[in-house]
Amino acid sequence: MTQGEFNFADALREVAQARNINEMQLIEAFEQSLAQAYTRNVEPDRRVEVHLDPVSGELEVLIVREVVEKVEDENLQISLADALELDPGVEIGMEMEFPVDREKFSRIALQAAKQTLTQKMRETERNVVYNEYKDREGQVLTAQVVRSDNKGNWFVELGAGEAILPPREQIPGEKLVPGNRVKIYLKEVRKTPKGPTILASRADERLLDYLLRQEIPEVANGIVEVKAIAREAGQRSKVAVFSHNPNVDPIGACIGHRGNRIQAVTGELGRERVDVILWDANPRDFIRNALSPAKVGLIDLHPDTREATVTVTPDQLSLAIGKGGQNVRLAAKLTGYKIDLRETAAVSDLDAAMQQAMQDEQAGRERSGSAQSAFDALFKDSKSVATASPDDEQE
Repeated sequence: MTQGEFNFADALREVAQARNINEMQLIEAFEQSLAQAYTRNVEPDRRVEVHLDPVSGELEVLIVREVVEKVEDENLQISLADALELDPGVEIGMEMEFPVDREKFSRIALQAAKQTLTQKMRETERNVVYNEYKDREGQVLTAQVVRSDNKGNWFVELGAGEAILPPREQIPGEKLVPGNRVKIYLKEVRKTPKGPTILASRADERLLDYLLRQEIPEVANGIVEVKAIAREAGQRSKVAVFSHNPNVDPIGACIGHRGNRIQAVTGELGRERVDVILWDANPRDFIRNALSPAKVGLIDLHPDTREATVTVTPDQLSLAIGKGGQNVRLAAKLTGYKIDLRETAAVSDLDAAMQQAMQDEQAGRERSGSAQSAFDALFKDSKSVATASPDDEQE
């Protein structure tokens, strides 16, 4: 195995470039792995060092022995008398290196070195991937769909590494196709015994926030601020916006001409419906806006418990609740209030109410009290019909 037969430095350099690994780190890993393999398989009781010249490719395997007055372990030590015969300038405590005949590099030793080197190379690659993406948590990246497994997980290629999209982070009903490119939110990067795990998401509301900033210049430059987002991926989202410029309509800016801006956003999310509402510093007005398209009545707030009781007439009840309770659930998430919807009868004929009051007065009751009681009676027959909490999850 002469230098002309194989140049380890050139081979390692090619591997380093192909795998995006630091060349010197790979050479050090090779030296360590070869030393361990030789010690384990050829001379287990020796102290061995390996040196590979990165320029010439010259490979040396050396047995290291310490110069001592009296030898106690011939494998690790050499007497001063014997050492002086080899080097007149040697002193006690120094170390001497003895080159190993290349023929002693057995096939077993080289194979063991190859296995150890492969392991170290994988560890280096894993560290490269972890270091590249650990500081990119919270970013939105474009990835290529690669494959899926029998657990419903999808895997996407980011470049240096691969990220996982578990079922809970996917958009329900979305069909991913290998080879297609999609935007993903980089949710978490963590180290595991098997290497770094990169968790990606297409269901996170922060992906929607990113898309709004990408498609709406007023949001990107801060004129329009996205105050809150509530999302049920693949179905419906509510976005609360506020304009810092009185001349800019925040809802109109987000929707765009003929809906072109919001359509560009929903197109990236599998046509998920996105409702844009006006944020308000007044909690009552904010809750009222959040429950749109339903028109609601009185709102009774309990700030200490973050609860709100909202009066709704029968004709607006189904709109306020939404399909499967979705509208009130999203409104609760958006506002941070637990919302209790209470149905109340509508005053359809004020004249009829007053007529009833007149009849009550003729029966011997005072007119003002009768009118008030009749009027109040229309609103006292109410009942709770729907409650949604900010922490509620979709069934």
